[in-house]
Amino acid sequence: MEKHGETCDREEEHEGVDGDSSLDPPNPEGETPISDGIAFNNQSEIFRAIEVVERDSLAIAQSFTSLFASLRLALSESTSTSLHHMECFTDATGRLQESVLDAATKGNRYINSCLRLNEEMKSVDGLASQLKVLRKHVDALDSAVNKLLHVP
Repeated sequence: MEKHGETCDREEEHEGVDGDSSLDPPNPEGETPISDGIAFNNQSEIFRAIEVVERDSLAIAQSFTSLFASLRLALSESTSTSLHHMECFTDATGRLQESVLDAATKGNRYINSCLRLNEEMKSVDGLASQLKVLRKHVDALDSAVNKLLHVP
């Protein structure tokens, strides 16, 4: 059985510079990582190594779960905020449209009133010239009456 030699050869392929493996997780409990080049001679060491891998895998999975939950929450808040802004924008646009239509209607009424007033002012010019002629006639009549009344 060449298990020990095979294990060492495979593990040496995965080791980095100076014999350190850059893929090994930190080991705070002093447990022997699988990639140290030590052969597992009994089942308890294998089970211990599997437990370490399972614990590290669980920690990584929990980190990813937490990360994705945070990302989902941030995306949800962003979507909610964007939706709220779009609703506000829609309301403001609707009110602006109503105001513009109201202003356009009032502007058209004002223009029509000005056009009618302009037409009426044209007839006032003829009336003013008639008043001037009438004024001349009244002045002539007044001076004739004054001459008749002041006759010596």
